[in-house]
Amino acid sequence: MAKKKKRKISWQGALMFLVFLVLGGVCGVMIAQHMDTIAGPDTSPGQTLFYFAGMILVLYLLLVLQIVIHEGGHLVFGLLSGYRFSSFRVASFMWIRQDGKLRFRRLSLAGTGGQCLMDPPDMVDGKLPVVLYNLGGSILNLLSASLGILLWRLTQGMAFWPVVFLMFSLIGVIYALVNGIPLRLGAVDNDGHNALALGKDPAALRSFWIQMKMAAMQAQGVRLRDMPEEWFEAPDEEGMKNSLVAVLAVFRCNRLMDEHRFQAAREEMAKLISGKNALMGIYHNLLTCDLIYCELLFENRPDRLERMLTKGQRKFMKSMKKYPSVLRTQYAYALLGEGDRAKAEKLEGLFRKVGKSYPYPVEWEGERELMDLAKARVE
Repeated sequence: MAKKKKRKISWQGALMFLVFLVLGGVCGVMIAQHMDTIAGPDTSPGQTLFYFAGMILVLYLLLVLQIVIHEGGHLVFGLLSGYRFSSFRVASFMWIRQDGKLRFRRLSLAGTGGQCLMDPPDMVDGKLPVVLYNLGGSILNLLSASLGILLWRLTQGMAFWPVVFLMFSLIGVIYALVNGIPLRLGAVDNDGHNALALGKDPAALRSFWIQMKMAAMQAQGVRLRDMPEEWFEAPDEEGMKNSLVAVLAVFRCNRLMDEHRFQAAREEMAKLISGKNALMGIYHNLLTCDLIYCELLFENRPDRLERMLTKGQRKFMKSMKKYPSVLRTQYAYALLGEGDRAKAEKLEGLFRKVGKSYPYPVEWEGERELMDLAKARVE
């Protein structure tokens, strides 16, 4: 079964790679054709190279702009569905509502280009409006693509704008299709799949509501250990096959860590990492970080630590080096695993720096407590 799952993930990843490779190729052809129309006998190679670099920069900005539009679609249609704004992120730039004010923060999550989180309305008779919220990004991508086509037609004959608007439209259509057509990319469900599945699976719908509520409450200063206990019930075996439901098991472990119930957390994390479930890879890596921390705090066995710190895990931790729980684990490893106090002090300084702009102060506070526990082991 494990081998079959691996092939499926590889095939889906190859499909997405191919889609965006074709997108890049088509945009490259557009740029090349456009440059042919503006190049003259007096155009120097340096000018050509400079213009080409400028067009590549424009292409990158258009990609980012469509991400902004996509997340904006979730926001607009979420508001129309009764949701309230919680946070809006593009790349690592994030705006979050805290204490009734809009604050700018920084958050990097590997493998994500953006995210719009909202505080959902209360469920009524087990129902929640989810279709427009989930499909809102694709809808706005398509609307923006239509506007781009209109502007492309209106700017025919101009030197620069037609190719820009045409690329903008193409990117919008691709984003809309990739996110809107129901797809399961390995263990990750896209917006279209979620919109379809949430209406059929009450457990997934409840899990979706809980996750959105958790994020909204964390933004308002509530720690996991202080949230309703029933939100953190372990999913059954069938629920662990659904990525939306299975993630509740991760939050259950996070709550145990926040409560400093380390032995219970270790047992449940070990089961999740070794068991068959629909958890995304990022959750496996974050759980491994917590297991490494617990090992350092108690037995601190070099052979066990080495087995957990695989090449893939080290690569993940490097890519998430400014994420609080990863920083906390790196700090504990430097202090307790390597005995390098100078390195630990540098990581502690980075942790304090990250904390100044981290969007969830209560989460940072919990990680600070875990770092203090590690420090207490050598004092």
